[in-house]
Amino acid sequence: MSLLDNVPIPRKTMVLFFVVDTSGSMVGSKIGTVNSAIEEVIPVLKDLSESNADAQIKIAVLEFSSGATWLTPSGPVEVENFVWNDLDASGVTDLGDACVTLAEKLSTKAFMQEATGSFAPAIFLLSDGGPTDDYKKGLEKLNQNNWFKKAIKVAVAIGSDADKDVLKEFTGNIEAVLEVHNAAALKKMIKFVSVRASEVASKSANVDGEEESKQAAIIEELKEIKVEVAQSADASGDDEW
Repeated sequence: MSLLDNVPIPRKTMVLFFVVDTSGSMVGSKIGTVNSAIEEVIPVLKDLSESNADAQIKIAVLEFSSGATWLTPSGPVEVENFVWNDLDASGVTDLGDACVTLAEKLSTKAFMQEATGSFAPAIFLLSDGGPTDDYKKGLEKLNQNNWFKKAIKVAVAIGSDADKDVLKEFTGNIEAVLEVHNAAALKKMIKFVSVRASEVASKSANVDGEEESKQAAIIEELKEIKVEVAQSADASGDDEW
């Protein structure tokens, strides 16, 4: 038996980015639901990471309102050690600032500097309104980022006031924008997207172009879950936003 037989093979890293709108319009049940849903999904992601032979899942959180702030400023945190701290809501909706701040960290000199290598990340944007700053300039910079180009990108439009056209620009496809109108639907979407995006993003790509196909795979699943979430939300009895 070789001495190397019992040496664990280093796993690559897959970072799940939560980009959360914490503007004033999110106050109340919206931000409360986001907080509880993400807190509840962390143990599921922990189990997923522990059972994944290819990748270790890490979490990074960016909140944006009047400016953008990393809740994980030192870098992505291993999901096994990640603790969700509840977010509060106030201020405006500086999505452009969030795009610039995200682009700065999507680099091998910053949040993607793993020695064992990184899978393309999964980026999950949640917002209930429209940008109050020059988001196009920020998004243009983000779209030039190679990690962002290959990332799985999903956005949730929370309530009828969310600007789905802007969210489409962020994800690159309207099918990757999910609309929810009550707490039950939002919680279900957060749990589904967090887990499935992490599962798909952390799979090894065996052929050229397979990384790009991961976004397409998620979109196909989202088409089905939209109907399921709508039905369960109708049955929940929650008030609509």
